[in-house]
Amino acid sequence: MRMFLSFAFALALGCGSAVPDKPILSAVRAKPTLEAARFDDDQPTVTSGPDAKAPPDIGTRKTGVDWPCFLGPTGNSVSAEKGIAATWPKEGPRFLRQKKLGSGYDPPTISRGRLFIFDRVRNRARLNCCNSETGEELWTFEYTTNYVDSYGYNNGPRCSPVVDGERVYCLGPEGKLHCLRATDGKLVWRVDTVADYGVIQNFFGVGSTPVVEGDLLLVQVGGSPDGSDRDNFGRLKGNGSGIVAFDKYTGKEKYKATDELASYASPVLATIDKKRWCFLFARSGLVGLDPANGKVEFRYPWRAKILESVNASNPVVVGDKVFISETYGPGSALLKAKPGGCDEVWTDADKGRDKSMQCHWNTPIHVDGYLYGCSGRHEQNAELRCIELATGKVMWSEPNLTRTSLLLVDDHFICMAEDGVLSLLKVNPKKYDLVSSVLLQGAGDDGRPQLLLQRPCWAAPVLSHGLLYVRGNDRLVCLELIPAKKE
Repeated sequence: MRMFLSFAFALALGCGSAVPDKPILSAVRAKPTLEAARFDDDQPTVTSGPDAKAPPDIGTRKTGVDWPCFLGPTGNSVSAEKGIAATWPKEGPRFLRQKKLGSGYDPPTISRGRLFIFDRVRNRARLNCCNSETGEELWTFEYTTNYVDSYGYNNGPRCSPVVDGERVYCLGPEGKLHCLRATDGKLVWRVDTVADYGVIQNFFGVGSTPVVEGDLLLVQVGGSPDGSDRDNFGRLKGNGSGIVAFDKYTGKEKYKATDELASYASPVLATIDKKRWCFLFARSGLVGLDPANGKVEFRYPWRAKILESVNASNPVVVGDKVFISETYGPGSALLKAKPGGCDEVWTDADKGRDKSMQCHWNTPIHVDGYLYGCSGRHEQNAELRCIELATGKVMWSEPNLTRTSLLLVDDHFICMAEDGVLSLLKVNPKKYDLVSSVLLQGAGDDGRPQLLLQRPCWAAPVLSHGLLYVRGNDRLVCLELIPAKKE
């Protein structure tokens, strides 16, 4: 989820009237024209199961890795790729192409030579699949959406597509969850989480990207009982659907757990002392549970006291420690997870204004005992920070960068600022170590130079097989960060 300035508007009380969901599938053939095929609204066109084969790999860049889910294959915005340039030329990494987009805040995902990007054009949510190296369109899936943001932000998707083998999953801001076939975009199954679980519109709609665990798709749903409405303090009750595990092949519910309401942080999976965990930073705090069956091990309350506040930064797991952070009140906390509970290592709760870190939507990155991330609620007061994980001690802070998102690759950070500045930083716990910085420019529709990335650039940067993808307000830009090796 990419969002927020200050809040000055009334809280929405519902999702509005229903609009019939009319999916359209467009498949690109030999010519670059789209052929549309309508199908029955309630009937999937294909089936999928554990014996289905992964789609063929159409990519030609054989070094590097795919980026099939939000924040990459390890879920922490860390890339294992090597070979970036020591510095950038003044124009930045080599520009390859750009793709015009509709509204939305989500970064793309890449799998087996296919790039998936989710956006919205007018009243149609659209999942587009194209060749990740050439940009050639392969197929487009659309459905009708009636989502209207209550705070004036754009009405496009907040969640990244999630690719798992032959399937790709997309969750729209209105709460409709679709499973499609990755090769051609045909519908496998779908669930309307609002209708099925009583979700009442959150501040910025649905914005927690699901995760795959084994045969399960874990979705932060956060519904409320039938007939629910907010009390005089704007609060809602949960109905046990804080997290819902769906069979990833069929969309059937396998279990649901916790009365938590939904946040904008995605579930985080980890193994600690041979025990599998799912950490859910929900609307009112952190929940540690068993992803196989939904058994809740602990709940740790952590949310600002003010109503108009959200948790949006993913938990960071380091060994048996879990770091959580928000920007509206309490700040950060480091917990030690254990079966049946958790212990506080340190917290910002009593630090007043001298908090270690207050992450908004970005997820900080851990490197060798230090956390690097953006701290601050607003563009004007945001700082890029390094803190010591064990103590929360602030090692350095760099102001005036606006709010930023990081990607770690080859001992460097790719730093994407919301104002469109793209920077290369050395990992250094002693100081802010800037290598290169650039405002990307290219030719506009009239042939004149223009900035490629218009604010707000709230999507996290993505790196796959040497190609860097960054999203601005109206387009996705592809750069060559690591040159392809000649065979």
